[in-house]
Amino acid sequence: MIFVQHAVGAKQVDMNQMDPTSVYIAAKEVEAWTPGATVDIDADDLVSPKPLSTAPIGDYEAQAVLDEGHTYNYAGRAPGDLVSEVVRFAAWSPRRDSGPTMTLSETQPDASPVTNLATEEKAGFDSSIHPIDFVSPVLTAFWGRQIHMKGWVLTPPGYGSNGHSHYPTVYFTHGFGGTLNGLCNRYAPVFYDRMIHKQMPEMIWVLLDESSPTGTHEFADSVNNGPWGAALTNELIPFLESQYRMDARVSGRFLQGHSSGGWATLWLQVTYPKIFGGTWSTSPDPSDFHAFSTVDLYAPHANFYRSPSGEAVPIIRDHGQVRATMEQLAKLERVTGNYGGQLRSFEWVFSPRGVDGTPMPIFDRETGEVDPAVAAYWQSHYDIAHRIEENWPSLAPDLRGKIHLIVGTEDTFYLDGAAHRLAQVLDKLGAESHVIFLPGKTHFDLYQTGNDRYALFDTIAAEMYAIARPSH
Repeated sequence: MIFVQHAVGAKQVDMNQMDPTSVYIAAKEVEAWTPGATVDIDADDLVSPKPLSTAPIGDYEAQAVLDEGHTYNYAGRAPGDLVSEVVRFAAWSPRRDSGPTMTLSETQPDASPVTNLATEEKAGFDSSIHPIDFVSPVLTAFWGRQIHMKGWVLTPPGYGSNGHSHYPTVYFTHGFGGTLNGLCNRYAPVFYDRMIHKQMPEMIWVLLDESSPTGTHEFADSVNNGPWGAALTNELIPFLESQYRMDARVSGRFLQGHSSGGWATLWLQVTYPKIFGGTWSTSPDPSDFHAFSTVDLYAPHANFYRSPSGEAVPIIRDHGQVRATMEQLAKLERVTGNYGGQLRSFEWVFSPRGVDGTPMPIFDRETGEVDPAVAAYWQSHYDIAHRIEENWPSLAPDLRGKIHLIVGTEDTFYLDGAAHRLAQVLDKLGAESHVIFLPGKTHFDLYQTGNDRYALFDTIAAEMYAIARPSH
């Protein structure tokens, strides 16, 4: 891929999700490439947001990236990707002048671990974090090859000195773009630090990696990704409870996650209500597909790109200002690869399998038109609000009071709309749910109070612990 933008003296030129039209991205699939060989990329062929030849004369800078593992759409530049230096060129006319030659001369390094812990706490953390690498029989049978479920078990600071004590357990998973290393480097140190300083009660945290080559599998039981929910509840959790001093009862098993992790934990609670004692899902992906971000998938002639009045459908906003449209996001994903992007990831989770063995698209990438047959499948299988309403008589005894949902009124991806609709369904059913809308909060600052980026974790953990240990 080639990234081109107006010269600003950047150390790297990369995609900007919050301003997707600011960078030209041209791509080409390369199946076999040897050191020293050259590849020409036509910047008017597979390109976003528009052919580079239409760009005005000016000063530009460019950088080349070889997405070696087809992971750019999910997590951006990854360790092992090859990159060039940033090349700058003045008074360049894309229509008149030839493009720059760039050499892939650097390899992206592994991310440096960030523990956020004081030196004296680091040794305790290192002895409290334990890797999970579990081969799932049911997923292995589905794929015909070994499938590993990965993550981390974080035991609390007092675990080693209290050899007979059992602990409530939180099953936590990340959002889209999250990784196994990110769980260990970003979240685990935060939980450990807050437990050791008594900001959070002592519990066991199981940090689950839900990333995959198709995006996030969201622990859904899917015809495309496989039975991840069944693998978690029937295989991994019993295994972990045999290895660690977990409560191993409904009132001691909790779910928590943000964004795609918020949807995953909400889904798991609704689908397996007899397993878990409650979910605390924050800013979940759409839980009612009448509001799939800003699209009603069930409306007549529904369209991902245009509203009924013909206006562009937004997908990203920043405190009221539209920063990207659904069409821009979809066509950007088409350039950066038909694998692992957010929209295609949804289809790998929610869609029926097509005749070619891949998930059926929910919408036409050229026109934006929604396929009503695929939308009907999404509704009957994965629309959480619909699923709760249709099955409430059987769900009620095990689900009532267990749904906790928190979202900002200015969510960056408009996810508050679906949350409002879900809340209305839950209220109508008398589900005794706890849905909170935090005024002015976005997708990215929901947990922050003052200068504390993670303050909401304290509240959530305290509410979980009150259920597991009511006497405390």
